[in-house]
Amino acid sequence: MSTDAQLAWHALPPLARACAEVIGDPIAQSKSPLIHRFWLARLGLAADYRHAHVLAGDVPAYIAARRADPLWRGCNITMPHKQAVMPLLDRIDPLAARIGAVNTVVRGEDGELSGFNTDAPGFMEPLAGLSGRALVLGAGGAARAIVLALADAGFALTLAARDAAKAAAVLAELAPGGPHQPAPLAAFAQGGAGAFDLVVNASPLGMVGQPALAFDLAHLRPGGTVYDIVTAPAVTPLLAAARARGLATVDGLAMLIGQADYAFRRFYGARPDRADGDAALRALLAGAR
Repeated sequence: MSTDAQLAWHALPPLARACAEVIGDPIAQSKSPLIHRFWLARLGLAADYRHAHVLAGDVPAYIAARRADPLWRGCNITMPHKQAVMPLLDRIDPLAARIGAVNTVVRGEDGELSGFNTDAPGFMEPLAGLSGRALVLGAGGAARAIVLALADAGFALTLAARDAAKAAAVLAELAPGGPHQPAPLAAFAQGGAGAFDLVVNASPLGMVGQPALAFDLAHLRPGGTVYDIVTAPAVTPLLAAARARGLATVDGLAMLIGQADYAFRRFYGARPDRADGDAALRALLAGAR
């Protein structure tokens, strides 16, 4: 284990009560501790949720150390460890196996570790009742859970990427045989025939520090929905343009909170309090730096 990783873990006080955490590299920017601690406080649960900076080469040592701790309930996994952690676990949930990525590890009472993917159900949470044709922009790691979730929900998909061959490979792997097609991302920068009921930005384009997403909203049908999974900024240029046209929008915090809900239940055996429609939690996240 590297010295940096050791310091990142053990600078935290010893675990004295049930605890879960999020790991990744980098990790300081993660909003997961805010979300889980907010819900723990609301429910009055004597537990905690932290973050741990774990480098790529130190994932096996991290898992081995935490596996032996009966107070450790599990962890969320962010980039770049969602695939690397899978061979280290005892069980992989079928959905996570199909996606090919684990973002939630849960320790059972017997010490065995199970891997889940909560991105897919978290992403779908605000789309209940929607159907039709969906355009997904981006074919990277984040898109995998989204493609599978939408295909399973019955959407006809167009997956657009800079490299259309990569988009074709993702569709062939995750949604073979369906009414789906790949496309080059540049094809949607201008013009459009209003063919889609849902457009999802699953790329980093539009994120702080990234280039803008070139997309013409004319590709969306009247009454369609625009969903941008970027969380910084919460209101991306794509969402702002969609709102200006009176289109329905879903921001990245919806997926972030939704996937955290599914993880929280597995870690702590309780449903988070979301009675206010996440208004107070969203205000907290909006004020976080």
